[in-house]
Amino acid sequence: MYGSARRGPVPRGRRRPDRARPARLRFDGWIAGLGTTSGTRIVLGHWPLSPFGPFSDVMIEQPGGQRLLLAPSGPVASFVGGTYTFDAVRVVPVDVRVAGGTWTVTAGPLTLRFTTGRPGPLGLLLRAVPGPLAARPAFSALTDPPARLLPGTVRTRGSAGAGRREWYGVRGLRPVRSVSATLEDRDLGVLAAVLPPVRFGFGSVPRTPALVRVTTTVERAGR
Repeated sequence: MYGSARRGPVPRGRRRPDRARPARLRFDGWIAGLGTTSGTRIVLGHWPLSPFGPFSDVMIEQPGGQRLLLAPSGPVASFVGGTYTFDAVRVVPVDVRVAGGTWTVTAGPLTLRFTTGRPGPLGLLLRAVPGPLAARPAFSALTDPPARLLPGTVRTRGSAGAGRREWYGVRGLRPVRSVSATLEDRDLGVLAAVLPPVRFGFGSVPRTPALVRVTTTVERAGR
């Protein structure tokens, strides 16, 4: 019978093929989670170091629940769109400029400007986390239980799209103090809590608008 045949010895010089090992991709940068009084919530990813080179992308959830990705290239749009869930994806130039605590973003139909404040006690504690430690999935697994205690649906690890897994190694946290934004020439109002939580992936950003320094690891199902 086919299922009962025993394997003989492997001839010298030949190796049985190994099972495909998951490939891990690492992104190092910042995530800003913002709410506005219009009900629109915005998540900016700014990644100076990534497998795609330096890039930034923007995720937007409208008051009615429509989820939009603004990505700077086809490969980024394909990867991010496969990892998270969106109702629409647009490839547009995404430009991010940082001057002190002021961030200015232009991304197709979106113009965004926000300012950050000084880190609080938690932010100062997170600044002490070494970069190599933050890049280890075990560190994200350790911080996931306390992250679940924060208001909202904050997670530091979970399952993503296309059979992928994801870990967030947080290394810093600053509050966002003010925001101004327009989408399709429509004023989005002033700063507000991120409510309801965004629904792009397995968790949301903090309810209180914040800029997070983070190392993100995405594990693909196989090579």
